[in-house]
Amino acid sequence: MENIQVALMMGSKNDASVVDEAAKILKDFGVGHEMKVLSAHRTPKQTAEYAEGLSGRGVKVVICAAGGAAALSGVVAAHTQLPVIGIPLDSMGFNGLDAVLSTIQMPPGVPVAGMGVGKPGAKNAALMAIRILALSDKALLKKLEDFTTDQAEKILKG
Repeated sequence: MENIQVALMMGSKNDASVVDEAAKILKDFGVGHEMKVLSAHRTPKQTAEYAEGLSGRGVKVVICAAGGAAALSGVVAAHTQLPVIGIPLDSMGFNGLDAVLSTIQMPPGVPVAGMGVGKPGAKNAALMAIRILALSDKALLKKLEDFTTDQAEKILKG
């Protein structure tokens, strides 16, 4: 079985096109991951059970994407000690602002790292997860350093 280090969660199948952006980056870096559709509001028991079981399976970081009330990342953070990264989605007509506020306005003791809205946020969520994992993985750190160098070279070449 593949070594799953990152759990990608989304509140609806409709969110898959955004979460796929994170999955692509994780795959490019060789980071094992899995995707799960669970809703903080419609499947609260299953969401809590899944979150509570992640660390026992070797998962090290959780990325959650949700729009509107965007409770998924907060609920997951309440049920695990793993780092949780939230991706706010534009789904309710407020250009994602509602989801941003829901993602970042967590009570003390339930931290969630909030990214930008949508696909750019998903890409950064994957890169943040990789940075966290690279703290204890020198090979992954080297890949991250190479990625950063490649990005700089692309800008400098115009």
